[in-house]
Amino acid sequence: MNHKELPKTFAEFFAGIGLMRMGLENAGWHLLFANDIDPAKQSMYEEHFQDETSHFVLGDIHALKGRDIPDISLATASFPCTDLSLAGRREGLSGSQSSAFWGFIQVLKDMGGRRPPIVLLENVEGFLTSHSGKDFREALLALNELGYAVDSFLIDASRFVPQSRVRLFIVGHQTPNTAVFQEQRSFYQSEVRSEKLANFILLHPEINWSVRDLPPLPRRRFDLPAIVDNTGDDSEEWWNEDRVAYFLNQTSAKHRAVIDHYLSQDFYYYLTAFRRVRNGRSMAEIRADGVAGCLRTPKGGSARQILVKVGKGEVRVRFLSPRECAKLMGAGEYQMSCSANQALFGFGDAVCVPVVEWIGKNYLNPLLKELRESLQPASDGVRKQISASI
Repeated sequence: MNHKELPKTFAEFFAGIGLMRMGLENAGWHLLFANDIDPAKQSMYEEHFQDETSHFVLGDIHALKGRDIPDISLATASFPCTDLSLAGRREGLSGSQSSAFWGFIQVLKDMGGRRPPIVLLENVEGFLTSHSGKDFREALLALNELGYAVDSFLIDASRFVPQSRVRLFIVGHQTPNTAVFQEQRSFYQSEVRSEKLANFILLHPEINWSVRDLPPLPRRRFDLPAIVDNTGDDSEEWWNEDRVAYFLNQTSAKHRAVIDHYLSQDFYYYLTAFRRVRNGRSMAEIRADGVAGCLRTPKGGSARQILVKVGKGEVRVRFLSPRECAKLMGAGEYQMSCSANQALFGFGDAVCVPVVEWIGKNYLNPLLKELRESLQPASDGVRKQISASI
């Protein structure tokens, strides 16, 4: 094949329920391989995608070999965030779950000359500061050692959907040598690179960076009411009066005032809430800016997000439904027949579809085009990308 014909093919590791795939397919990419360890997520994945030939390999990433992976132009990894997040114990990349990152690195290493020219990693914002930045540095250097120059940026899903969900992304692309691909600038801060991330880049010149300019992020076009199900007033999903009263008693005076403000309006307004322990007491904390809080996996009662419908002298309360969670992830069309709890686990662990689509169109597609134009025919030991054109 012509060396300039790198196809838009990819493999997704830690595939979950496939929202990374949805975003990349919207950007014109074609999946050849998926892997995850969770059979419940595999079940949701395969119910939705209905592939004629399954691309999904169930199992621990540490058991995969390079030969198991087809020839691809991109590998993605949304590796477990538990040990990197505030909700976890901050054990970092040595933690029992987030250490799966090293399984991904080993697969890339084992692929040798068939290594994909581009990688895309996703995790929580806390990855940047885990162990005072040591985990982030170690991960980037591991990619450098495999021949990837790296870039990183932060995107909040609230620019696309009414959900506050900041995620850290890393893009690596292969370079023919260890020289920095792009000339260093004086400062990198922008709407996708916070001051903290920009400072990290400047303070770590030992990392082979390739920082890319990106276009402005879009402005969200709709708020929370647009994703709310049309749940009838007589639905059993709404809590009874006693449960609503208990919930209201869990709110602070400040948050109760927000509810009371909308209670007297002649229209309905939607709020969201999480239960949190404050000073040893379970409190209901209200959010009233038209945006839901970050979806989580329902590992405890406090992890489920609450919807509050208030106005016209009444307050109605229930949990967000799985379909509403799907919409908050930009996947409102997702097909599912599983239990609510299984669906909430799937979406709580996933990536936001329009965010990935934006990255695909504004970062990965232009980068792949540049790589196609810059690659030379393989010779004298230089790697040649081999994959079937789609």
